[in-house]
Amino acid sequence: MKNLYLWLNLGSFIIPFVFSFHPKIQFHKRWKALLVGIAVMMLFFITWDVIFTYYGIWGFNDAYITGYKIFGLPIEEWLFFVLIPYACIFTHYSLLHFFPKMAFSEKTTKIIYLVLSISLCVMGILFYTNWYTVINFAYAFVLITIAYRYQRNLLAQFLPTFIVILIPFFLINGVLTGSGIEDQVVWYNNAENLDIRMGTIPVEDTFYAMGMLLTVLLVMKMWEQKFDQ
Repeated sequence: MKNLYLWLNLGSFIIPFVFSFHPKIQFHKRWKALLVGIAVMMLFFITWDVIFTYYGIWGFNDAYITGYKIFGLPIEEWLFFVLIPYACIFTHYSLLHFFPKMAFSEKTTKIIYLVLSISLCVMGILFYTNWYTVINFAYAFVLITIAYRYQRNLLAQFLPTFIVILIPFFLINGVLTGSGIEDQVVWYNNAENLDIRMGTIPVEDTFYAMGMLLTVLLVMKMWEQKFDQ
């Protein structure tokens, strides 16, 4: 159990990595754009993570990590921001390969965007004193607005694949937040969130995942349009 967080990261990554070389998917050809996307995303999310860890908005249980840290974050947390997005973005493109029509219509995309953006704004304003809630919702709002305005087709594809991606994401995140184990790998200060859990997972984590993955996809799209045409 000491290496649980490490094994969760590696277990999530290994199958997508192996199948990245599948001749029908050839995800390895997107590695350059993916790594750029992950690097840009980490500039935001690692900074956010370091600050939130320092101020006790969340933290990590030493019983489930190796103990090696960089800027106060366990090495497993750094790996999380590389290996989990890799697995999720691989899933996104794999789903689109096998189900090329897996996209919402323009009307449905608009409705979802309006509902999400209004909800995120209202919740962010109402709970402005809860740091995890307000930062999370504000970031997600900015990302989906950028996607809707400039990459609407990408957003139309991402929304349905994200619903599928949430299934394995919640399985991993469920364990990290205490499902099926004695304690939490990652703990949260409920005074800084809505204190609403889906099982053991804070509801904000859904939009955390959305913001993280949409950042990577938007950067990948811009990179590929500029350099990989």
